[in-house]
Amino acid sequence: MKQQAYGYAALAMFCLGMAPVAQAELKPISDDTMGEVTGQAFMQVENIPGPDHQFTRMTLGIDLETRVNIDDARVGEINGGTDFAASHVALGHIAREGEGAQYNGQTYAAGEAVPFEAAKPYIELAEDAQGLAGFRMGFEQARGSVSSHTTSFSGNIGLKLRDTSGTVHDATLFDASGQATNYRATQIGIADTTTDPATCGECVALEKAQSLIVGEAPATGSITEFTDDFFIGFQRDENGVQWQSPDGANVIHAGKGVFINLPTSMTVDMSQLAGPNGLPRLRTHQADMGEKLF
Repeated sequence: MKQQAYGYAALAMFCLGMAPVAQAELKPISDDTMGEVTGQAFMQVENIPGPDHQFTRMTLGIDLETRVNIDDARVGEINGGTDFAASHVALGHIAREGEGAQYNGQTYAAGEAVPFEAAKPYIELAEDAQGLAGFRMGFEQARGSVSSHTTSFSGNIGLKLRDTSGTVHDATLFDASGQATNYRATQIGIADTTTDPATCGECVALEKAQSLIVGEAPATGSITEFTDDFFIGFQRDENGVQWQSPDGANVIHAGKGVFINLPTSMTVDMSQLAGPNGLPRLRTHQADMGEKLF
């Protein structure tokens, strides 16, 4: 596995925070002295009640800018299939020559790294009467590109697709037979709204969605906003877990096994996604491979 990640600093900071300190005599501090001290906790722990589970969320008060390349990722490989399977996974990318590319409200020259931005990473546990029902990892804020060659996906991809009439639809995931599913899906597209919304009206292989921009569509302007709903969850039971967004605005149901919630800010034409090149892959290597992976 090849990685280039400034995010390793987060792990180093976490380890330093857990390291033992030298013994010293403890002396009381006056109220006046304490009043001169300001700061923020490195880790915040919250207990969150829910109808079916009790949640404990541990959040680190750090910001990250990272660019990561992973050759191959397989998670939840059991019972003859894989919940998530992808190759050439990348967070962040490199601006291409001649683009004058604008991302995250900044302009990047050719060859400059465009980082994946994240703030306040957290781990959250869900418990019920039987014990640990699930856990997830995510960020209170995330924004940036995610590229991959995905062959199996469990979760949700918040992409919007525009049909030939100009109508915009929420993208739906489908299995190989064209049935709507968020478990080990292999296709993505528009549901058949005229006959059966549980079947594919127009869909293509997931590999066609080569690069996506994680974030929220802006209310005004063109700058992608941060999202707090980007996470990967692991659930024990068939009923799954109802995960709450860190801001409490949304509840996202994650089914048994691995579940990736991938909110994007993108609206694209279905005709482009179905075309020979699909959604083009952003440059993720130091040497620009064009539309090739390697």
